[in-house]
Amino acid sequence: MKVLVTPRSFGKTDPGVFDVLRNAGLDVVVNDSGGILDRQGLALLLADCDGLILGVDPLDAEVIARAPKLKAVAKYGVGLDNIDQDACAARGISVTRTVGANAEAVADFAFTLMMAAARKVVSIDAMCRRGDWSKVTTIDIYGKTLGILGMGAIGRGVAKRGLGFGMTVLGYDVFWDDAFAATHSIRRASPEEIYREADFISLHVPLTDETRGMIGREQFAMMKPTAILVNTARGGVADEDALLEALQNKVIYGAGIDAFEQEPPSNPAWFSLDNVVLGSHAAASTVGAIERMGRMAAANLLRDLGLCQ
Repeated sequence: MKVLVTPRSFGKTDPGVFDVLRNAGLDVVVNDSGGILDRQGLALLLADCDGLILGVDPLDAEVIARAPKLKAVAKYGVGLDNIDQDACAARGISVTRTVGANAEAVADFAFTLMMAAARKVVSIDAMCRRGDWSKVTTIDIYGKTLGILGMGAIGRGVAKRGLGFGMTVLGYDVFWDDAFAATHSIRRASPEEIYREADFISLHVPLTDETRGMIGREQFAMMKPTAILVNTARGGVADEDALLEALQNKVIYGAGIDAFEQEPPSNPAWFSLDNVVLGSHAAASTVGAIERMGRMAAANLLRDLGLCQ
């Protein structure tokens, strides 16, 4: 059997994970393009593969149709928006995720973006490197109100970090966990309540038809002028044109964005703003998270290919 591995970080610090696949009798093909594969590139490499360990490369119906032997897809991560799940289901192709493997790393990064945007760390650092040691007045974090949209493993992690900073935490999730909320004194709130009341808003919802563009001009208008939006989820959850306008016009104070619809974003205006901290979709990129995702993805793939030892 042959399998394709597309994530560039897979096995980077844990090369033994490749031995796990090869010792199970698999011929392993890797993405050596140096970047995310486009549809054509993915289709070419996947054409005669039985299994796939997939990053954020686009696995749509056309690519799936060109991979007649494909039986199992192990997502290296949790977001499935780059996978045509209906097309996989129609072919009987299993799709798994590495749930929880990178939750703490992403929660750390979300909180880092929050603090960096609030205290303008990047701008101050750049000033210092130019020899400008002027004092910059920024906004407080401790004791403020944190709103979290999506209370899965990552959202819960961000909530715990906020509580450590003495924050009032408001949470929203379609599947609400009363026990967790009660234990951690998290107040259940509607998205609209979060937009109006929160000083910091952190996004942790999947990208679906329901969540695409859920934060637009109307929602930004509800927010405090001192509000900061953090997105370590998926580009497209917040309307990026509306967010850019909100930052340019100081409708909100700032943002920390690690996920764009197109990466890097095509609009050069993003790179001239001093009230946004940009990330390269790197929230999950820690040694521990990478190794846990790799091992879990490999185990998921071997199980679904019937090769568990």
